[in-house]
Amino acid sequence: MERIVIVGYKPLNGKEKELKELSKSHWKTLHRLGLVTDREPILMEAENGTVIEIFGWISKQAMEQAHSNPKVLKMWGEYSKICEYVPIGKIKETESLFSEFTPINPD
Repeated sequence: MERIVIVGYKPLNGKEKELKELSKSHWKTLHRLGLVTDREPILMEAENGTVIEIFGWISKQAMEQAHSNPKVLKMWGEYSKICEYVPIGKIKETESLFSEFTPINPD
């Protein structure tokens, strides 16, 4: 059963552009590996530059498989060089009833 996830990536200083580019390819890589659904991801940016991604894993098992897939681990290693993961609840905009973000177009 599909599992929708929301993740926040706060860029390290000077890594904003790299983070956006990596985020645009994240879902495509997972999709090629058969780990996520055909549902297109939503990418958006908070006022402080945090990138938020919403997408659907095929299943809980697919999420677990990703943690042992060399291609996924390499990609996640790239994320660790340019950002830190932040809980969605720590992003200022989520304090509002209607949280607003700037869209990031996937190209």
